[in-house]
Amino acid sequence: MVTTHAAMGAALSALLLPVSPRFAAVAALAAFCGGVFPDLDLLVGEHRRTLHYPDYYVLLSLPLAGLAVLRPLTATVATASFVAAAALHSVADAFGGGLAPEPWIRDDHRGVYCRARRRWVRPRHWVRWDGAPEDLALHGVLALVCIVAFDGTVQWLVVLSLPVSAVYTAVRRRLPEWAPWLLE
Repeated sequence: MVTTHAAMGAALSALLLPVSPRFAAVAALAAFCGGVFPDLDLLVGEHRRTLHYPDYYVLLSLPLAGLAVLRPLTATVATASFVAAAALHSVADAFGGGLAPEPWIRDDHRGVYCRARRRWVRPRHWVRWDGAPEDLALHGVLALVCIVAFDGTVQWLVVLSLPVSAVYTAVRRRLPEWAPWLLE
């Protein structure tokens, strides 16, 4: 679920609180957005291929993190956090289900596309599919980290994402019959 990816990025930013509390909220907001960004390819291209870069986002995030450490500015921290969360999202998709409209059938080998290897990485099914109960549970744990660690906008974004996730989880298995065009 995109909400799980968003919360994952924001929760990762909580690691900055003891080191640099001044930038933690900025990092969390940027990471929340970076966690969402790869799934915008649902709107513009092939999902988990057009804006998912498990290889290149990781490679790009390393020098950006170094730059944020050497020049800790709002812009450098936000950029590094955004890209790191997009990397985390892209890599994490390989640990979920495939891209088929009914991924619980496990008949789709496409987890996420890796450009460096020019092939699809197979889904691992640690989270069986997007919107599975364990996806909602993971989102809940990550949201709790954010709720405890942050206040203000970060906290509210994560709190508001919880009912969205719960509704999506409740209807996910029915989506293929209700809206096949949505899952294409």
